[in-house]
Amino acid sequence: MPAARGKAVDATREPEGHAAPGLATDLYELTMAASYLRRGMQEPATFTLFVRRLPPQRGYLVAAGLEDSLRFLETFSLDDSELEWLSRHGFTDDEVARLGTLRFSGDVAAVPEGRVVLAGEPLLQVTAPIAEAQVVETYLLNQMTFHTTVASKAARCVVAAGGLDPDGGIELVDFSMRRTAGLEAAMAVARDSAIAGFSATSNVEAARRFELQPSGTMAHSYVEAFPSERDAFTAFAQDRPGPVTFLVDTYDTMRGVDAAADTIQRLGIAEAAVRLDSGDLAALARRARRRLDRAGLREVRILVSGGLDEHDLDRFRRDGVPVDAAGVGTRLGVSADAPSLDSAYKLVVYAGRPVCKLSAGKVTLPGAKQVWRRPGIRDVIGLADEAGPAGGLPLLEPVMQGGRRLGPPPALADARRRCREDLLALPAGALATADPVPPAVRLTPALRNLARVSVAALRPR
Repeated sequence: MPAARGKAVDATREPEGHAAPGLATDLYELTMAASYLRRGMQEPATFTLFVRRLPPQRGYLVAAGLEDSLRFLETFSLDDSELEWLSRHGFTDDEVARLGTLRFSGDVAAVPEGRVVLAGEPLLQVTAPIAEAQVVETYLLNQMTFHTTVASKAARCVVAAGGLDPDGGIELVDFSMRRTAGLEAAMAVARDSAIAGFSATSNVEAARRFELQPSGTMAHSYVEAFPSERDAFTAFAQDRPGPVTFLVDTYDTMRGVDAAADTIQRLGIAEAAVRLDSGDLAALARRARRRLDRAGLREVRILVSGGLDEHDLDRFRRDGVPVDAAGVGTRLGVSADAPSLDSAYKLVVYAGRPVCKLSAGKVTLPGAKQVWRRPGIRDVIGLADEAGPAGGLPLLEPVMQGGRRLGPPPALADARRRCREDLLALPAGALATADPVPPAVRLTPALRNLARVSVAALRPR
C-alpha cells in the first residue's frame, strides 16, 4: 500500500519485550563495581552521557533512546544464572554475593526524546551510588548512541525531503528492516524515524508495537510469478482492495507504468501509486508522471526507493522531480555516512567532589550540569544548581528518582512534535544537507571557573 499522505502517526504505546540481561555490560564495569562494593564506596556519583563532537556531516543531533534506557535501569539486576556464571569466571563468592544485591536506586535527568542536541551537551545525567551508576554505563551508551545516531540521520532525511515545508514535501517511509544489524536495530530505526518525521514503516512488528502506519508494496518476485505484469497487477489489486502500489520496473519501466495505468482504470481503483526502484529515478519519475497525467491519472502517486539518502532527497526537491513518497532503507538503518557517534559517559562528581578527566583530546568538564536553550537554539551549558540565563529553557528534566520513573512513558507523538519544533528553530546553516554548520554552545562563567579550579588542583598530581 502507498503511505497515506497526511495520516498522523498514532504512536502512544511503548515497546514491549523483556528487560535486558544484567550482564549486558562490559567486563570492566563489573570488576570496578565489585571493587567499589568491597571497599564500601557507596557515596553518590554523578555521570553525564554526552557526544564529544559531531560527525563532519552533522549540524545537530536528535536525542533518542531514553525510554529503552529507563526500562533497563528500572529492571536492572543479576539473576542466579548470571551470578553463577560470574562465579566461574574470576569473581569470588564475596564479590558475586555483593553484585547480586545491586539494583539501580538512583536519579536520572535527561533531555526528552526528539529534542535537538549539540556537542558537549548531556543527553543523560545519572546520580546513584557509584557501583550502580558505573555498572549501567555500557548499556546506556549502547542505547543512547545508536538511537540518537539513527534519529539524527532520519531527521536529515526529513529536512532534505522538505518535511518542514508547509506542504510536507516528499513523504518518507522506513524501508530499513532487511538491512539493519539485527531485529532490535530494525525496531529502533522504525521508532526513531517516526520521531524524526517519517510517516510510515514497512516493519510490521514495529508498526504494531509502536502504533505506526504500516506501508508496503510488492516484490519483483510477485510480478515474475505471473504470466505478465498486467496479470500480476490485476491479481494484487483484486486480492488487496484499498490503496495499492504497483512495482513497475521488473522488466521495462515505462511499459510497467502503462500496465499499472491500465489496471487502475480498468478496475476503477480510487487510490494508487507506482513504485520506481531502479535506474535513473529522477528521469523515470518525470516520464512516469507524464504518462500517468496523459492517461488522466493525475492523482496516482509516485513512490521511489533504492539506496536513497538525504542527498538524493535534497536533489529531487531542488530539481523539481515529481516524487510524492520515498522509501529510505539501508543508508538510514545503518546511518551510512556517520554510523557512530563519539559518545562518552563520564564521572563528574563523586561524594560531593567535582572531578574531571585531563586526557589529551578527551578533557571533561566537572560538576553536575544543566543545558539552557534560548530562542534560535542558542544553548548554554552550566552547573545544575545555577539559575541559568534569562529566557533559557532547561533541557535536562528529572525522569527517574530512587530508581523509579516519575511518570508513564510519554507518547511518541510528543517526541515527534518536539523534534519538528526544534528543527524549525535551527539556523539554516545547521540544517544544510552538505557541509552543515552547528550552532555554537557557550559555557557559563561558573562552569568555566569550576573547570579551571579542578584542573589546577589535578595538575600537580
